[in-house]
Amino acid sequence: MKIYLIRHGQTTSDLEDRYGGWYDDHLSDLGKKQCSILSKKLAGKGIQMIFHSSLIRATETASILSKSINAPNSPAVPLIAVPDIREQNRYGILTGMKKSDAKKNHPADVLELAKGIDGNATGSEPYSEFRDRIISGMQEILKDSEKKGLETIAIITHGGPIKCIVRELLNVGELGEMADCGFLELEYKNNKLSVLSTTNLY
Repeated sequence: MKIYLIRHGQTTSDLEDRYGGWYDDHLSDLGKKQCSILSKKLAGKGIQMIFHSSLIRATETASILSKSINAPNSPAVPLIAVPDIREQNRYGILTGMKKSDAKKNHPADVLELAKGIDGNATGSEPYSEFRDRIISGMQEILKDSEKKGLETIAIITHGGPIKCIVRELLNVGELGEMADCGFLELEYKNNKLSVLSTTNLY
């Protein structure tokens, strides 16, 4: 089975310089254009189903791709929301807050984030829980896809989950920053995931 593992497009919080995570923001106008460009790159790839995070920015990305990656007048690609592949609640109390305000009002929590995956801002989701959730979500998708006999699927999620999948399931080290609507092309064969290629659009 071939898998296109995709990050959502640019969001309103990117423009407003807010902490994301579970902040449920929308795609920006540029984010919607990025999705249209991505749909052209994925046209003709034979994607049979799109699994996506339940957060709005991933859902909107999935909806745009669903309607535009097939030939004109073709049915939309079916969508399935998978809550377990949503972004990590890494920012806790800082979620949705402008970074300039967070630095003034919650300096200790901002310093915690500098510790990387081990940093825990107040009220955040520990990495171990996030990791287990992402692995469970991916296993659910793979099992469902095999049950349906799918050969090519897309998974639309976030930067954190993609890095986690690369780190924990692909075991190929750390992934650099993932561009808006960037994607990895994976293969799932004999119960093993491997990377075929990576594409950063911006």
